Order: sequence, then C-alpha cells, then structure tokens
Amino acid sequence: MEAAREGPLTAAEAAREGPLTATPARIAAGAAACGVLVLLFAVVLRLPWAGDLGIHAATVERLRHDLLDPGDPLVAADADSPYYSPWTLLLGCVAKATGLGVFVVLRVGALLSLAVLAGGVWVFAGTFLERAAAGWRRAAVTGLVLLCLVLLWGTTLFNWSGYLGLNSLALCVAYPSTFALGASFWLWALLRRAVSWAHFLGAGVLWAVILLSHQFTGVVASLGALAMVLGARPWPGPASWARLAGGLAAGLLLIGLWPYYSFFALFGAGDNLEAIHRSLYRDLPARLWLVALVGGAALVLRWRRDRRDPLVLFCLSGLVVFAAGGLTGHWSWGRVLPAVLIPAQVAAGLEVFLAPRRAVRIALGWAVAAALLVGAWTQSGTLGYVLRRSALPSSVAAKYREPWGGYHWITPWVAYGDVVLAKTFPARQIPAYGAYTVAPGYPDFFLDDEGAREAAVETYFADRAPRRDRLGVLRRYGVKWVVAYRSDGGLPAGDPALERVAVGPRGQQLYRVRVSG
Repeated sequence: MEAAREGPLTAAEAAREGPLTATPARIAAGAAACGVLVLLFAVVLRLPWAGDLGIHAATVERLRHDLLDPGDPLVAADADSPYYSPWTLLLGCVAKATGLGVFVVLRVGALLSLAVLAGGVWVFAGTFLERAAAGWRRAAVTGLVLLCLVLLWGTTLFNWSGYLGLNSLALCVAYPSTFALGASFWLWALLRRAVSWAHFLGAGVLWAVILLSHQFTGVVASLGALAMVLGARPWPGPASWARLAGGLAAGLLLIGLWPYYSFFALFGAGDNLEAIHRSLYRDLPARLWLVALVGGAALVLRWRRDRRDPLVLFCLSGLVVFAAGGLTGHWSWGRVLPAVLIPAQVAAGLEVFLAPRRAVRIALGWAVAAALLVGAWTQSGTLGYVLRRSALPSSVAAKYREPWGGYHWITPWVAYGDVVLAKTFPARQIPAYGAYTVAPGYPDFFLDDEGAREAAVETYFADRAPRRDRLGVLRRYGVKWVVAYRSDGGLPAGDPALERVAVGPRGQQLYRVRVSG
C-alpha cells in the first residue's frame, strides 16, 4: 500500500512561518529532541527502579540459567509465563553469552529499545512527507513529533508502561513495552509503504513479535495497523488484500507456535487485571488536557482534509475501545489509551509543518510551543533521575519522586534459587537477584496455586496465627529466608526457627530459616 504523502514547506514558505517552522526554531526543535534522547540515555545509565523492573530482571535471570525450560520467573514452580517473550529471550541470550549482570543487560536492552523507538518515529513520520523532502526538514518534523510524544500530555504525571510521557519513559525504558512500542512505529511505517509479499510477510512477523513481547502494546499496534490499512490512498486492491492476509497468517502462525506460553490462553486472564488498572480512568482531564486540546485540534484539521486520514482512524478506534472499557468496568482496556494519544501527538507535530494554510500553521505552532513548555515543566522532575536532588532547583526537586532502593543488600547471603518469604512489595523486587518468593509479587496468570501461595503468606504474617501454622508455611514451600520489618508480624525475632543475619534500609530484617523439612 502506497501511503499518501503531504508536501513539505518550500524555503520561501518556511521563511515566513511562525514559532516552530522558522529556521531557528526548527533547529531548536531538533536540538530539544536530541536533548530528550540524551537525557534518556543518561537515565539508562542510572536505571531508576520503580514498578515492574524486578519481574523483567527476574525473567532475564531465569533465561540466563535455562533458555529452554526456565520455569516461573517469580516462584519455584514449573509454569509458563507471558514474560518469556521474544524480547526477553534475546536479552536472556545476551546474558548467557556474555556473563554480564542482569542490570547491565537491562541497560543494554534499554539502549536498544531507545534506538528502536527513535528510529521508528523517524521512519513513521517520514511516511507523511514527500520522498524528496530534504533531510533537515525531515529531521525537524521528526524532532517535533518526538517532543510531542514525550511532552504533550497534561499537567499531572501519567506513569505507566507503554505510555510515552517523558517521566513514564524514564522509569519504563528497560521494559519490553518500550521495545514493543518502538517496533509498532516500524510496523505502521512498513504497512504504509508495503507493496510486495516480503513487506507484508515481514509486517506479519513484526506484528507477532510485538504481541508476544507486550500484549497490551500489541493491541495498540494492531489498532494502528488497521488504521494504516483503512486509511491508505488509493484503496488497496485485491493483490494487496491477499498479501495482507498472508502476512496476518504468518503472524498468527508464529504466535501459535511460540513455545514459552500460550498467547491465546491470556484471553481468560482479564479478571485478574481489572482492579490494578482502575486508576487508568482517574484524573484524565488533568493528565491529558494538553494533548486533548492541541492534538485534538490537529486531528480535526486532518479529518477535514481527508475523512479516511489514518491518524484520525487510529485515534477513533482507540477511543472506542477505551470508552468501552470505562463503561463496562473492563479497566484493563484502559491500556489501549496510547492508541488515542499517539495519533493526536503525531498529528500535532505534523500539522505545524504540513497544514495547508499559513495562518493555521502559525496558530498551531504557537499552541504547540506553549503546550510543550508546560509539559516540559510538568515532567521536569525527570532530571532527578540523572542529577543529584541537591543540584536541582527546589521547584524542580519537588517534582522528583525517589525510585525504589532494591534488595541488593541481601545478595551476600541469599543464593540463586533460594526461596524467600516476604510481603508483596519486597516480593516484586527480590526475584530480580535470582531468588524465588513464596507468592508472586505480580499477577501470575499460569500459576495454578497462586491463591494458595498468597494465602500462605497472609497466614505467616497474620496476627495471632499459631506458631505451628507459620512453621507449616515455611516447610511447605521450602523457605530458606524471611525478609520482614518487625512490624510485619510473623515469627518473633527471638524464635529458634529464625536467625537474623542482616539489617537492611529502614530497619528491614533478613532472617535465615532453621526449620527442617
């Protein structure tokens, strides 16, 4: 399918333009986009820990030890896991081949993901320009699109994996979702230019890799792919549809043959995900008003020129799914929100350069410039992941949120494969260092006894639980270590079944278990 392209400004037109299309501003936009990438590169070196980093580290660690049968990444059980994806398999192979530590491997993966993302935005934005567009013009357009993707949000932070806000990206850059989203831009660009069987088959394989690597981002990629096809000009002919069907079949075949988990079995896991996604529907005006106003206006401009504009179709399809999730209580459907935001953000960056009327370009340029400044200030706390807090202005330091500290302090005693009993929050981090926990810190879709394990942890820490019940939990799961604060409950520090061996940050205790099986 040959993408319809919009012509760039001539040199004479550019000389008469507004704040973002005049030559100095184009240079500034490109420099700012490069600055964002440099900032994210520096963030990768620090690799702040928040959210799901622990489970991705644990997944890579399991694959390092056994590529063919790694088992559950969080608990000592022989269970499949959707975290064993093409992306984590690649990182596991890197870890096994090089012997690098898991957090070094995650940094390498983060840098690769950034390259995939930046390259994907470059090629996708380029499909909306004439082939003859000068390199510096394409760089300016791409730079502005990239700035819109990371800064054009709202005045309240919205951090979630698969979301491209600057602060969110800084925390999630090492996640598979970042790679999957970057690969999605390549997929959409490929579909806009696909003409041969090789193109469509390649698109099908790439689509499968995205879905297997991060399922929620795979839904976003699928909606975008559908919009690129339906928005193609001219309308695809029978040969294109046949090739598209071939690519779709190739992708489904790869998904069906993936050996590490059953993708289609995940459709029955929705009930386990709804509660944790409820917050995706809260505070939406504050989180998204900049992109709603500026990006929405850009989409309206595009829709008035083309009723089948692919960005408009992309946004509408995502909006339908997102709204349906909110109306029916399927809160996990909120993960499709990037399908609403990305086309609006891309449209905002494009229309500043490509809107036919000069007055519209100037007005939109001022609006985008103002919105980007507000967005940059909102997310300025991201600098805290690179600079010491003391080096930041107080107003910026107030926006910084301290990342998690991790559990490296237990590694001198806890060996790979040891079972540790801990509450949910430490259980989200401890497996990153090679140990297992009794209950998983995250929903574990293919773990049959997940409920029993969670109940066992509750029993151990419950007030007034009999000592024999607590000892029974330790024996049943082969627990070698307990990580807990004194206030958590469980066996008292002086119990003969426990030996305190270390004290961590904020007084958290590491106990060796002295109970025979």
